[in-house]
Amino acid sequence: MAQCRQGIVGTMPSLNVRDPDHLDAVLAGISEALQDHNAPRAPWPVAPFGVNLIAHNSNARLEHDLEACIRRKVPVVITSLGPSAKIAERVHDYGGLLFHDVINLRHARKAIAAGVDGIIAVAAGAGGHAGLTSPFALCAEIRDIFDGCLVLAGAISRGGDIAAVRAMGADLAYVGTRLIATVEANAPDAYKRMILESGSADIVYTPFFSGVSGNYLRPSISAVGLDPDNLDARSKDSMRFGSDGSKAKAWKDVWGAGHGVGAISAVPSVAELVEKLAAQYAVAAQRL
Repeated sequence: MAQCRQGIVGTMPSLNVRDPDHLDAVLAGISEALQDHNAPRAPWPVAPFGVNLIAHNSNARLEHDLEACIRRKVPVVITSLGPSAKIAERVHDYGGLLFHDVINLRHARKAIAAGVDGIIAVAAGAGGHAGLTSPFALCAEIRDIFDGCLVLAGAISRGGDIAAVRAMGADLAYVGTRLIATVEANAPDAYKRMILESGSADIVYTPFFSGVSGNYLRPSISAVGLDPDNLDARSKDSMRFGSDGSKAKAWKDVWGAGHGVGAISAVPSVAELVEKLAAQYAVAAQRL
């Protein structure tokens, strides 16, 4: 909500609401709060909010959470781990926009075929489930086959990074880790401190926690008694999301972050961060 009030799209994974029965009320609360803020007295209109859904058959909550998004007409729905033409149709039916996370060109082609409105290129260095392809290469390859909205993710922490994203041909920048270390974020204080104290060398890329390769903070892995340098390989067959036996709890105890942690040195409010990003962006754009 703090992000949307500052004019940037704010999104959250539906699985962050641990009890699925509470999701509907959370979405309703966000909508009502942003509608109230979007009064004539506001300095600018609020940005739309979005919900991330893991569109994989291992996610026992997928249908439930999608129904909640449809019922509350969530403006932006983001899917990952499997584009779906059926989901696209259902989101479009109420006027929503569907974006899809991809880590390579093959995934992008599938998303385009499914009828998504936008593609999020999750390049090397992004937090969470990220790919290994250079953002330069991934952005160029996708842009060659897709003229829709292209969003680029991967270690974006400063306004100059956003200018670079635009210069490379993407329309929007996807910022994750930098926004965890803000006052309004519900992340534990220890998580925020760990981001401030870490550098890119403290990021571990492993499929151990979910069956899909992702980037995690090395100290958080050590804190749960595991050796970050000796994690068993996990196949995609081990993916289980949204159920009591899932690896979703890993996101609670083992914390995701991207390579951009080294550029983060403070925990500002979202308003302060957005103002700083805008100023840095303006300087970088003028320099270009």
